[in-house]
Amino acid sequence: MVETDDTQELRRIRPRAEDPEEVPRGARRMNRRVVIAVAALSVLSASALTAAMWPGGDPKPATAAGDSAHVKTAVVTKADLSNDQTLQGTLGYGKPFTVKGGKSGLITWLARTGTTVKRGKPLYKVDNNPVPVFYGDTPLYRTLSARGTTGPDVKTVADNLRALGFDIGAQPATGTWVTQQPLPTDESAANTDDSAAKGDTAEESGSPSAAPSTAPTATPTSIKVKHGDGVLTTALIAAIKRWQTFTGVPATGILGIGDIAVMPGPVRVGAVQAQSADPADGALMTVTSTAKSVSVPVDASDAGTMSRGDKVTVTLPDSSNVTGTVTTIGTTVQSSEGNSGGGGSDGPAQLTVSVSVPDNEAIRKLTSAPVQVQFTSETRKGVLTVPVDALLALSEGGYAVQRPGGRLLAVKTGMFAKGLVEISGSGVTAGLRVVTTS
Repeated sequence: MVETDDTQELRRIRPRAEDPEEVPRGARRMNRRVVIAVAALSVLSASALTAAMWPGGDPKPATAAGDSAHVKTAVVTKADLSNDQTLQGTLGYGKPFTVKGGKSGLITWLARTGTTVKRGKPLYKVDNNPVPVFYGDTPLYRTLSARGTTGPDVKTVADNLRALGFDIGAQPATGTWVTQQPLPTDESAANTDDSAAKGDTAEESGSPSAAPSTAPTATPTSIKVKHGDGVLTTALIAAIKRWQTFTGVPATGILGIGDIAVMPGPVRVGAVQAQSADPADGALMTVTSTAKSVSVPVDASDAGTMSRGDKVTVTLPDSSNVTGTVTTIGTTVQSSEGNSGGGGSDGPAQLTVSVSVPDNEAIRKLTSAPVQVQFTSETRKGVLTVPVDALLALSEGGYAVQRPGGRLLAVKTGMFAKGLVEISGSGVTAGLRVVTTS
């Protein structure tokens, strides 16, 4: 090949290192990497230039460098977590129940709607004889006349007369044997028979005592006093007579079915159903508790997380809050509202939970009102928490959180509440920053 002057000049200015035979193999590889890197950089530069131009040639607004690589993070925080649910309830006087007369005769007077009737006060009158309220759980289900009669209905009478200030004497202790015998027809005999008064009780151990010689023709029986029983002693019969005289009824010392109205406590008269001159043995009125409470329908599946005595927050219509206490959890399952066209309910079965509330001024102004009740079923204090969006589900199972540098930390989850989750694990401490999607 004949070299021209131009060819000779080119050889003089080309570096010797470019001669393939004189460049070490490693250097050639390095050059190729440089060339590839330069080429890639050229492509990226061209792409960036293209991306930076809007259609039409106008420059696109510049963005801060590194924005595309920005990672959202959250800090592991020590906090208290609670499982809360807020349900709709109704403030009122509680569920009404019907009062029925227990004896024949005609109604001559009834307490008016809205009236509060306390212990010893008449709820209604039959044949112009007052029927007062006694507090208790067991109504009179038989006539109380025979001295020595034992049972919870007798205890109702004894407890209320004592509470009203009448001396009922000493009641036989549980486990005592008492002799039950008919009350003598001669009232004076009953009042003067001191030996019979002493014979109300038998020995507390051993066989029952024999009937006294002055016993009536009917054969007396001996009964052992059980827990929750009262005994119709001579002293109690005398107290009944004094009370009957005080209330203006014949002082017979005998109480029959319907002579008193046994209620769980003071009652507030609701709807009055009977009228004057109506038969006294039917439905007379409805009554409620005198204390306001909140009734809350709760899904049966959620009622298991609630217990008697739990504290709740009640929000009143004026947006003020009061602390209430769960008093009862219903046991009768009812269908929720929202019935389908066929008349059945398509909602879950529900129970009624009753909540007591303080008698403050805000509640005193209300007779009935819709309220909101916040229940807290579980509380975890001082636990490490992160937003739920910081959790990563692992393919092998379980969860992890990711550090901003990419490192994964396996965690164990606890309570979930209000968008947060309780976590624990090796290396997880308060103040640790982790990646999150929100």
